[in-house]
Amino acid sequence: MNIIFAGTPDFAATALNAIYQAGFHISLVLTQPDRPKGRGMQLTASPVKQTALALGLPIAQPEKLRGNQEALSLLQSVNADVMVVAAYGLLLPQEVLDTPKHGCLNIHASLLPRWRGAAPIQRAIEAGDKETGVCIMQMDAGLDTGAIVSTHRYTIQNTDTANEVHDALMHLGAKAIVEDLQRLADSGSLNSQAQPENGVTYAQKLSKEEAKIKWQQSAEIVARKIRAFNPVPCAWTEFQGKTVKIWAANVVAKQGKAGEILVANNDGIVVACGEQAIAITELQIAGSKRMTSSAFLAGRTLNIGDTFA
Repeated sequence: MNIIFAGTPDFAATALNAIYQAGFHISLVLTQPDRPKGRGMQLTASPVKQTALALGLPIAQPEKLRGNQEALSLLQSVNADVMVVAAYGLLLPQEVLDTPKHGCLNIHASLLPRWRGAAPIQRAIEAGDKETGVCIMQMDAGLDTGAIVSTHRYTIQNTDTANEVHDALMHLGAKAIVEDLQRLADSGSLNSQAQPENGVTYAQKLSKEEAKIKWQQSAEIVARKIRAFNPVPCAWTEFQGKTVKIWAANVVAKQGKAGEILVANNDGIVVACGEQAIAITELQIAGSKRMTSSAFLAGRTLNIGDTFA
């Protein structure tokens, strides 16, 4: 088969490499243009571009696809059987979706129709979902509304961060797309099924503002937010006028005034929530590095009764 691949971050690069290693012919790789990154703001290639270069694959980096006749002509010239899309970051207009013989297959990190949209992993953890997974989806013009080709489940552990679930689904998605491409190569078709009309939820893009901890909420909700927003944008609070990022915490059976420090020792920094409390085990104050609570307390004094805002 003749394949076009479109993607940008690590999640997509893993799938690209898996498809290549499985022996499929990749005629073209689409990825976002190089972007400034790091303290020096040096132009940096995306993980997908870096992978494609290492594999010797042809690359295109259009700024947009809608209304881009040059990009459309390039895609049409490839005469692809299918396009695989994973976290590409650009909208695919209908003329692009129609270009490959078998359309476009998307690797989506949720159990559709739950968590359509930009941040499905984080929203699943934040909501307290017991499982998530990967869907291989036949793309259409809607927002993650296409028919499902295959579903692959993952049980969310009560200690999982968004980063850990991301990595698990990254490998699950790479394996899944290779299996579906092989099925397409063998049979010449894909048995997709329309998404159910019930159970639709949307995973809105994350913002720094919503990552601020609301101590009036229950400890369970606060702890889920901390795991869901690790590593980006990272849950945060304020202490004595400084921003404090909370990287890791767990629920403990203590009670007090919301935001009040109840315990501060080598076992953690225990802060009261609306219901119960959380024991912070890893945090980072503005101007300092990420550290354990015991290392944090070695250089600072937190008094019982002090409050996080």
